[in-house]
Amino acid sequence: MVAMPEKFQQFVKQFTGVIDAHQGDEPAILDKGGAILKQLIEKDDWLPERYAKPDPQYYQQFLLYADPQDRFSVVSFVWGPGQKTPVHNHTVWALIGMMRGSEVGELFDFAADGKSMESHGLEQLNPGDVDCVSPTLGDIHRVSNVYDDRVSISIHVYGGNIGRISRHVFVVETGERKPFISGYSNEAELAAA
Repeated sequence: MVAMPEKFQQFVKQFTGVIDAHQGDEPAILDKGGAILKQLIEKDDWLPERYAKPDPQYYQQFLLYADPQDRFSVVSFVWGPGQKTPVHNHTVWALIGMMRGSEVGELFDFAADGKSMESHGLEQLNPGDVDCVSPTLGDIHRVSNVYDDRVSISIHVYGGNIGRISRHVFVVETGERKPFISGYSNEAELAAA
């Protein structure tokens, strides 16, 4: 992987400190970690260009850092114009920091019939905003780039190595789950490292 700027290295060091100090205390990790992520995304001047490039067809998920003990990972999400995820879950906590552009998250849960799914509304993130999801707070959502004419970039921190975790995509109308492992857009670079 490319050597990351000092600002990012400091972020990883501080976030590791939060994980060490609050092992298993999700509310504390989300609170303290969210504050550190907010500081990282305040300035949009540190992300190497290779981790900010969109793909014309698919959103990109670039691994920036994976904790050696798989306690957390940091990813840049690069959203091309109009791109969105399917409805999916994470199975771990996640912090989302909006750095460039804007994205909308739509939370879902199972309807009373236990089969179909229902939306619990939209939340827009703008530069500097930090949000979180987790199995305890609500973990199923769909995310999309607000813009049809420009790129948006968010920085995500997950409570595990997200590109290696078995998760699910969901069919909203039926609630059907399909397992998937996302991997990373920079897999070839990771394999060569």
